[in-house]
Amino acid sequence: MSGQLSTFRLSDLRFSDRELKDLAISWLALGVAFAIFFEGGAGAVQRLLSPNGAVLLVVSLLTAGVGFLLHEVAHKVVAVRFGQVAEFRADHSMLFLAIMSALLGFIFAAPGAVHHRGRVTKREHGLIALAGPVTNVVLGVVFLPIFAVGSLASSPLLLLIGARGIAVNLFLAAFNMIPYGPLDGKTIIAWSKPVWAATFLVSVLATVGFFISGAGSLAL
Repeated sequence: MSGQLSTFRLSDLRFSDRELKDLAISWLALGVAFAIFFEGGAGAVQRLLSPNGAVLLVVSLLTAGVGFLLHEVAHKVVAVRFGQVAEFRADHSMLFLAIMSALLGFIFAAPGAVHHRGRVTKREHGLIALAGPVTNVVLGVVFLPIFAVGSLASSPLLLLIGARGIAVNLFLAAFNMIPYGPLDGKTIIAWSKPVWAATFLVSVLATVGFFISGAGSLAL
């Protein structure tokens, strides 16, 4: 029997001590990795150790970090709604790779995954996978007003938070839609090629367009 869609209650969403620890470590590691990446790689490390660097790290934690956390929580919420037992586990080797790749000027972000058990249909499995990238696309839209307010108020900090929030979340959506290995795209395309194609194209075009506009490379 496949997982049954049930009414979701906050009380159904429980996090073990290990899961909270893994989420915190991944949140911090990705915050550092994206801060290094956006500041230009290895040459930016010295700048990140300055007082201004602390601000850049906080911005990264509030944008890349929040995008990652809500991406994983979205997987968990949908899995629980389908009657699954679901828990996030960090992949420490991939977290190390994220930081090392950022130092080299690019970023490979696959910090771990929500593992769930129980019987689900291919559609339900696809919807669990789809929840993460869709959450990142929605977050990209959520950061738009912050970007607009920062532009209107001539606030470099709000402008940066808005720009990074849009750029990182669109990137996370597009990256996770790649149909390869443990990424969400592989599960989604196995369920529905049209759903995969539509989500992949929207996230990729939005990401490329935002970076081409120059807004994705804003700095303090």
